[in-house]
Amino acid sequence: MASGGSGTDGVQRVRVAVVGTGFGGLGAAIRLRAEGIDDFVVLERAESVGGTWRDNSYPGCACDVPSHLYSFSFAPNPEWPRTFSGQPDIRAYLEQVTDRHGIRPWIRFGHEVRSARWDTGTARWQISTSRGEFSAQVLVSACGPLSDPQIPDLPGLDAFPGEVFHSARWNHDYDLRGKRVAVVGTGASAIQFVPEIQKQVGRLVLFQRTPPWVMNRMDRDITGLERAVYRRVPAVQKALRGALWTVREAQVGAFTKRPAVLQLTEKLALANLRRHVKDPVLRAKLTPDYRFGCKRVLLSNSYYPALAQPNVEVVAAGLREVRGSTVVGADGSEHEVDAIVFGTGFHVTDLPVAEHITGAAGHTLAEEWKDGMAALRGTTVAGFPNLLFVIGPNTGLGNSSMVLMIESQLNYLADFLRKLDATGAAALDPTRSAQLRWNDAVQRRMTRTVWNTGGCRSWYLDGRGNNTVLWPGTTAHFRRETRTVDLSEYDRITVEN
Repeated sequence: MASGGSGTDGVQRVRVAVVGTGFGGLGAAIRLRAEGIDDFVVLERAESVGGTWRDNSYPGCACDVPSHLYSFSFAPNPEWPRTFSGQPDIRAYLEQVTDRHGIRPWIRFGHEVRSARWDTGTARWQISTSRGEFSAQVLVSACGPLSDPQIPDLPGLDAFPGEVFHSARWNHDYDLRGKRVAVVGTGASAIQFVPEIQKQVGRLVLFQRTPPWVMNRMDRDITGLERAVYRRVPAVQKALRGALWTVREAQVGAFTKRPAVLQLTEKLALANLRRHVKDPVLRAKLTPDYRFGCKRVLLSNSYYPALAQPNVEVVAAGLREVRGSTVVGADGSEHEVDAIVFGTGFHVTDLPVAEHITGAAGHTLAEEWKDGMAALRGTTVAGFPNLLFVIGPNTGLGNSSMVLMIESQLNYLADFLRKLDATGAAALDPTRSAQLRWNDAVQRRMTRTVWNTGGCRSWYLDGRGNNTVLWPGTTAHFRRETRTVDLSEYDRITVEN
């Protein structure tokens, strides 16, 4: 159990408070124990672990990164059933990892963080949750950017008489069979659930602002023989993971330095579209007019065939408003529907958690980031001492496994705590000059990437058009940059007894 005790004021005092139990939060807890630190808690607003893989349970939910790469290096899973695993299997994996590493006693379920305020006098984070108060020397935010669904503010939506929900909050109690359903959005979630519900609904109207690039999903069952080999000879699975990693690392240059190289892949994607969609009018609606890779490339063998079915209509425009049970597209088209399902993504460049964290100067992280998210090495933020992010600004990936980035940031977290001990400081606060140098370098590198030059508008970009989400390099490069904490980039904070 966490060794921190509660004072007479009822506040539980710990060295480290971690927020979230997705890959980042569970990984942080495991790493803390590996470092010999037991004085911590993991605060989770839900009643089970899993993060986005708990919350996203929509039909067809699966990962678009190969299973053997989408797992912790220290916790390989020889039992993955498919080369690209589904949500139930990934969630089960996270439950197993939680139990295998014995970290469940440190988790406080049902503890939604309402505020976290830096107390300059004590050099500690004062944390208020829905079930109690905590005080921590170090605060680790592992909420992740895919935590809070984003639903557009549409005129008339509140008065819609039918069912409304976001894909990340799927209403499994609502029977879609025979219903007239409007789906808003054509991102990574929509291309997975649309083929599943198309088989059930009476009519499906898909509102598409921008068509995605879609490639075939090279998915298959992993045989019992293969799984037996992975169990008995772990080196084989490790070698496969290394091969998958190498291939993905080799692709990075095309996205970050030489987008023109992607023209060949565009031709393959267009051939895939022609093969599945014979109707020239529909095919024109589904043909992207921007460079391959500018928006996240999606993988599906069933999306295009589903859209070609007679009970599906693609509206090549966004949803403009709702009038009673009628949804109205930006093109003026009107459609009577019984339900609206939003596949409109998440608050990524405007992380809701930032509104609840108050730094040394008395302003929130949301205020600090009003002109765009920024952090030193994607992890720490000037003016917010002893606050570390797992999956912070500019740590996202467009083509590989986020678990690789998470493990790099866990290395940085471990060294951060070591440096605190070694220096005797109460806290470390990144200097604004170090943070500015880091982020200027990241944004300079970003100017050549396909995400900034590909001619699209994606969720990678904030309101000012800056890419504050993705990492413009390889995972190996990021790991080198986060291997150790450079104390010259930090101010040391001490507290007199």
